[in-house]
Amino acid sequence: MYETPITGLVLSGGGARAAYQVGVLRAIARLRRGTAASPRRSPFGVICGTSAGAINAAALACNADQFDAAVDAIAKVWQDFRAEQVYRADSLGVIRSGAQWLTMLSIGWLAARWRKARPRSLLDNAPLGELLEHLVPLQRLPRMLRGRHVQALAVTASNYSSGEHVTFYQSAAPLPAWVRSQRVAATAELSTAHLLASSAIPFVFPAAELPIDGQLEWFGDGSMRQTAPLSPAIHLGAQRLLVIGAGRMHEPPGRRVANTGYPSLAQIAGHSLSGIFLDALTADVERLQRINRTLALLSDEARLATPLRQIEALVIAPSQRLDEIAARHVEELPTTVRALLRGLGVSGSGRAAQGAALASYLLFEAGYTRELMALGEADVAARRSEVLDFFGWPAAAAGA
Repeated sequence: MYETPITGLVLSGGGARAAYQVGVLRAIARLRRGTAASPRRSPFGVICGTSAGAINAAALACNADQFDAAVDAIAKVWQDFRAEQVYRADSLGVIRSGAQWLTMLSIGWLAARWRKARPRSLLDNAPLGELLEHLVPLQRLPRMLRGRHVQALAVTASNYSSGEHVTFYQSAAPLPAWVRSQRVAATAELSTAHLLASSAIPFVFPAAELPIDGQLEWFGDGSMRQTAPLSPAIHLGAQRLLVIGAGRMHEPPGRRVANTGYPSLAQIAGHSLSGIFLDALTADVERLQRINRTLALLSDEARLATPLRQIEALVIAPSQRLDEIAARHVEELPTTVRALLRGLGVSGSGRAAQGAALASYLLFEAGYTRELMALGEADVAARRSEVLDFFGWPAAAAGA
């Protein structure tokens, strides 16, 4: 059984930036080992993820009966990552996807019709599907739910057909779906296709087809149009939230760089992806904090009369700029991918790097992911007392 009160885990999107989440989870698992809590029992009753966070979330939920082992298994993948495990980085694969896609942008779709070539994305993420079959044993999820090791798992995706943001969820007991403006929920038997759809970064990875309302429709990354990232966990019964972000909230401001001319496609794309992946979570956390402050001012009678309730939330996000960390590792990308990104404006390394924001989402290489994991562990260590207080774990037992 999961711990009570029911803690919801919210994992945001961000491509390779999700390595930071794994470092945070590994540090939390280490803190917890010395407490009175069962080392096997998951501390999270509700687990929600978006994009790459959906992959981490599903891997945790499918092994909720052995939490520490689940975190170790996820960490092993992320600390030894290679880009080839996520997308095709060989010359033929890059030519068939990215190079062809960029060519179509430059010479027009008329040539595409003539050549019967319809590239769907910058990169081909077929290898990710194979990785997910091993990393996320979704066949175990029904057993985890029946055994009450986890109450619900939710992953989000964006419906290209309707424009709606959809939360697909699977739960231990029937839970009512919800409908809000431009966002809906739907029960589903979660599959690898849901994870591929949720993590299909726009333009970078291809969309995936999913069944909804009796028909197949195309879906892309769940971070798009995600106006309320915390909402699914609350709807599914979470009474408090651990939120792990992938940037912006706690990191220092970026350095201003000299104006060297019109921004490259890479700079614009990196800025756009940061808006998609990072801004909504920051806004929703601020909204939750305002609601909590407002409710605290009400009388007990007034609080009972409103459907709103106070939700304790602990937010852990990078204390360093991940763009700048990525700049130190751009040269670790496969040669073919570096050449492709160079065509978009990604160049240089370190402080001289250009377009590092875009690279930060695609750098599935061990040097980068290990540094992000180490940062996640360090950020938890710096807030150790907050984490212990949030979970109600005794400091002395945790090795204080």
